[in-house]
Amino acid sequence: MSFTGKNFPNITVDAIDYLGDNFTVNVFEKAQQENKKIVLFWYPKDFTFVCPTELHAFQEAVAEFEKRNTIVIGASCDSAEVHFAWLNTAKDNGGIEGVEYPLIADTNRNLSSVLGILEMKEVEHPEYGTLVEGSAVSYRATYLIDETGKVFHESVNDMPLGRNVKEYIRLIDAYTHVQKHGEVCPANWEEGKEAMNATRDGVASYLSNN
Repeated sequence: MSFTGKNFPNITVDAIDYLGDNFTVNVFEKAQQENKKIVLFWYPKDFTFVCPTELHAFQEAVAEFEKRNTIVIGASCDSAEVHFAWLNTAKDNGGIEGVEYPLIADTNRNLSSVLGILEMKEVEHPEYGTLVEGSAVSYRATYLIDETGKVFHESVNDMPLGRNVKEYIRLIDAYTHVQKHGEVCPANWEEGKEAMNATRDGVASYLSNN
C-alpha cells in the first residue's frame, strides 16, 4: 500500500537515542506538534553491512536537514538494546558510534507491517496453519513527511541497494519550493533553478527556455 499523498500511520512505537534513553514516538504526531518535516528511513538490521554506511551518511547530513526544518529518524525491527549496543560500537569496527538521531525499535512490527515494507509472506502449512516465510525485516524504505503529517515521498530499495542521501535533500527543497511559491518542480530541479507554473503556458515557457 502506498502512503504518498496520505497521512503517515498514526501509530506510536518504541525508540532509543544515542544516550540510551528509551521513549516512544508517533511520527505523525511529532511532525504536527513540532511543525517540522521528517525523513524516516528504514534499514534491515543492526550489525550488518550496507546499513552502517547509510546511518553514517544520514548523520553527516543532519545539519543540512536541520537547515530545512527537517528531523531525521532511523528505524528497524531490532530491539532498543541492540540499537544501543550498535551505537556504542566504533565506526572502524562496523558500528554507528557518532550517530545522534533517534532510532525506532519496531520489534512488534506494528508500524512496518502497516507500511507493508517487511520482507516476508504468509504461507499455509498443512499441520500448523499460517506461517511466515522470509526474514521479516524491513526493506530500505524511506518516507518524507510534511508538517501536517502527510507523506510527500516514499521509496523502497531492496536489501543490497544503499540510498543517496542527497536526493532526499533535493526532494525536500523541491517540496518546500512548491509550498512557498505554488510552482511545480520539473525533472532534475535543484534549489536555485527555474521552476514552472502548472499550466500549458507554464510548461511551454519552461521547455522553450531549457
